[in-house]
Order: sequence, then C-alpha cells, then structure tokens
Amino acid sequence: MSMKFFEKPGPELADRVPPGQHLAKGFPVLTYGSTPAIATTDWQLTVSGLTTAKTFTWDDLMAMPQSKFTADFHCVTTWSKLDVQWRGVRVTDFLDQIEIEPQAAHVLLQCYGDYTTNLALSDFARPENFFAHTLFGEPLPPEHGGPLRLVVPHLYAWKSAKWISGLEFLAEMELGFWERNGYHQRGEPWAEERYSMG
Repeated sequence: MSMKFFEKPGPELADRVPPGQHLAKGFPVLTYGSTPAIATTDWQLTVSGLTTAKTFTWDDLMAMPQSKFTADFHCVTTWSKLDVQWRGVRVTDFLDQIEIEPQAAHVLLQCYGDYTTNLALSDFARPENFFAHTLFGEPLPPEHGGPLRLVVPHLYAWKSAKWISGLEFLAEMELGFWERNGYHQRGEPWAEERYSMG
C-alpha cells in the first residue's frame, strides 16, 4: 500500500478508524468488471420476494423524502475515507413505501452489471443506511455507483452495493457475489470480518 495515497490514522481517530485501516487521501474506486452506464430515465429499482412486487422509477425515488448524510466509509481492502458527504433517501423512508412479510429476515441486493450482495434485514433496515444519488454535492458518478447506490456505513463497503437495481426479501440468507467467493457473510469492520472462515 503506497503511503502516497494512504496514511496511518493518528490515535485521536481510534474511535473512528477500524483496526487494520489506513486513511485514503482521495476516494479510491474499486470495481469488479466493467462500470455500467444507466441513465436516470432508464433506471428502475424492483422489489421482490417476501413483499408485494413493485418497481420504482427515478421520479418515484425523487418524490420520497430526501436527506443529507455524512458518514465514514470503510473498504475491506484496508482503506477508509472519513466524513463522506452524500444525499439520498433513507432506507427506512424507502421501506415505508412497501410492505414486507413477517418471515422476511434477509435481503439480496441486485445491481446493474449482475453484481449481488446480501444483508440481514436487521443490518439493512437501519435509519443510518441510505440510497445515495449525490456525492459531495454532485450527481453520483458511475464509477462510485451512480446513478444510485446503497450506503451501509456500519459494514465494509462491498455491502454498500453500487448501481442498485433490486431488493429481494428472503426468509433464508442467500449469499451474494463476493460472499460466494470467500468474503465474510456480514462484514463488520470493527471485528475485521473480511473473509469467510469456511
């Protein structure tokens, strides 16, 4: 890891930077495969599984309550960026638009580009999580997951799925792309849940 782009956090940040992380001087971009290009006029978010099937358009999303968020961002590849400024829709405000069946306990996040990741519903349905469409006051660029990505600040960033296109609510956990390829099922930074022990 080049210290040109990363620096070791000082002790005053011990309560904000998880073990094994370095501070990024920029905002690195890590992507598996090509970057999808989705116009907001074509973008859709489909909910399925243990809920009433429904598809949301960009206009639907923009009609929901909009909030500003400042959150730290921790990548499993050992870098963190503090105080990232976003704007978007709180997950809990989005969930007010749908009805989830009581037996739902997990959600599989589906993305343009065929990426998937999984979350326990208890990790997903938190007020500090949000769907982001704006980064530092500008429309979220494609390389950072635009037009819309999920942000889950309390877990490693691969759980903050880019180019989100679907939410499938499930009774049992179904592993996503990286989880099937050796990453941890949950990914909690303070516990350094980077990789599966299985």
